[in-house]
Amino acid sequence: MSRGQDLIQKARAAQSVDRYEQLNWTGNFVDYLNIVYDNPSVLRTAYQRVYDMVLSYGTKEYQDSKKNIIHYNFFSDPMNRGADAVFGLDLPLMKLIKIFKAAALGYGPEKRILLLHGPVGSSKSTIVRLLKHGLEAYSRIPEGALYTYGWKDPETGQIEWSPMHEDPIRLLPDEARAGLIEELAERVPYPIVIAGDLNPFCRFQYARYLDEYKGDWSRVLDHIVVKRLLISEKDRVGIGTFQPKDEKNQDSTELTGDINYRKIAEYGSDSDPRAFNFDGEFNVANRGIVEFVEVLKLDVAFLYDLLGASQEHKIKPKKFPQTDIDEVIIGHTNEPEFKKLQKNEYMEALRDRTVKIDIPYITKLRDEIRIYNKDYNEKKIAKHIAPHTIEIAAMWAVLTRLEDPKKGQLSLIQKLKLYDGKSLPGFTEENVKELRKEVVHEGMEGISPRYIQDKISNALVSDLDEDYLNPFMVLNELASGLRHHTLISSEEQRKRFTELLSVAREEYEDIVKNEVQRAISADEDSIMKLCANYIDNVKAYTQKEKVRNKYTGQSEEPDERLMRSIEEKIDIPESRKDDFRREIMNYIGALAVDGKRFDYRANPRLQKALELKLFEDQKDTIKLTSLVSSVVDQEAQEKIDVVKGRLIENFGYNDASATDVLNFVASIFARGDIKESS
Repeated sequence: MSRGQDLIQKARAAQSVDRYEQLNWTGNFVDYLNIVYDNPSVLRTAYQRVYDMVLSYGTKEYQDSKKNIIHYNFFSDPMNRGADAVFGLDLPLMKLIKIFKAAALGYGPEKRILLLHGPVGSSKSTIVRLLKHGLEAYSRIPEGALYTYGWKDPETGQIEWSPMHEDPIRLLPDEARAGLIEELAERVPYPIVIAGDLNPFCRFQYARYLDEYKGDWSRVLDHIVVKRLLISEKDRVGIGTFQPKDEKNQDSTELTGDINYRKIAEYGSDSDPRAFNFDGEFNVANRGIVEFVEVLKLDVAFLYDLLGASQEHKIKPKKFPQTDIDEVIIGHTNEPEFKKLQKNEYMEALRDRTVKIDIPYITKLRDEIRIYNKDYNEKKIAKHIAPHTIEIAAMWAVLTRLEDPKKGQLSLIQKLKLYDGKSLPGFTEENVKELRKEVVHEGMEGISPRYIQDKISNALVSDLDEDYLNPFMVLNELASGLRHHTLISSEEQRKRFTELLSVAREEYEDIVKNEVQRAISADEDSIMKLCANYIDNVKAYTQKEKVRNKYTGQSEEPDERLMRSIEEKIDIPESRKDDFRREIMNYIGALAVDGKRFDYRANPRLQKALELKLFEDQKDTIKLTSLVSSVVDQEAQEKIDVVKGRLIENFGYNDASATDVLNFVASIFARGDIKESS
């Protein structure tokens, strides 16, 4: 078998005839009524279906700053393996889903325009795109099934489908609808809404056959063919998208359909519904979602259609009466356009029918990092990306979005760390909650993720001919781009962003200095010996005993100098040393009761103190500063190679990036600019 035939066989095996038949099911009206009785959820409104679709992927609950947060798994984009995943916006998305829930229950938001409002690049379009793709996928599984109908000509056998994909249940007379609702009401969690009349084309067909059969409604149903409806943006079924163009060329028929002039000659009138194309965005989006890109740029004439569509669920096609629709109307806009809306007194009716959901930039570092890791990782990028390259770029982006803390003793970088869940001395979760409360506009301004992505991309293809990417390459790109950034509104803002680049650079210096310190002091045996020595002295100190000197065999007083040299590395003051030592001994005692041995790595503060102490003791013997000189003796080089190996193995560097980091940190050591804590 050839490779081509093999591929065809595999493709054929992946197809399912049974699934095809399920998705393309057709039947008569009675068949559909049986489906309704078996599964009343097929009668859901657009809002009810979207809400159930989001919930079908499940949720996760967690706490952030003492607030209960729900993460909806749907927004991690399980349909496309996370390609459109939204990070760090659980709180705004919770608000959005609450609106969907209220609309599903008929509490009012179903009569409103949902407006996603936020800065450029804050994921507004991505959220709507996810909802549209999710609805497409949901309509293809049994839980999301919905149906529409068509009119079969008995002579030709040709079927003309409802141009607005209406639910066949609308064919029921009002009295029968009421009886059906009463019978099914207790079996569904939402109110059953079977409101509205048929669209003009189906009204025409209905009236024609009803007249032909002298009012016998049951005979009319003989012409009805019901089919499974598959929502598809590409096929313009159940999803519409409208993007404003030049104001002079905007035409409201793009929303509500237009006359088919070729068919006027056939049917004799431009008011015959058979000579009309019900293909406007409102028409095709019936039963699903209509998206308005930059909705506030719409011409005033369009807004009238929008007002009726939201409040009354009706649209007005040219030459036809108002027509019922059932769809989620969602738009998105940015800050300048929204401010224009607030100032425009002619837009009062639109403001009154709009529910605004703020979609800010991410203000949590770990979530911002996830955005870039999705695009710049070892699976997609052949070039080695040095550790912290993405982190530092993301850090700067988040810093530009944060408002300066009102508490003078707190720096902006400390605020970023608190938001990211790091613990700082003197600050609690309650303080973080207060920090979030004191800001009004945070996350609505700053640097867009798109700018960061553009500059990382530039750095990856730069002419420097480096075989790896490091943070300084990206920081330089970010800095040079600020001179021509079109979204920077003032020189003052440009200056602030430049200063924050220095903050990010300083933070990076601290990070790599700490890593080199840890690499130098990563001798496991030496740390364990130092730890054992410290614990022996602490035990003797707390129990008021003496320590036996292993070399002299003499009993001596606990080595206060050794204990303090370790404790000072993690800022334990003299006044707190007794408490810290008792805390260590109590912990060791509790482990002993459970039959467990003490491991210094279980106490991150003690581990850090031991590593810094060992680094202090070893840095002079390693002589890292010799890297910046032209001559390095063999013994020093061997020790440096050991440190480099640890950077590669433990921290993710390659040979070139590890060498450069060591050179960089060595130059700092040479200046005598070394901090003992990060």
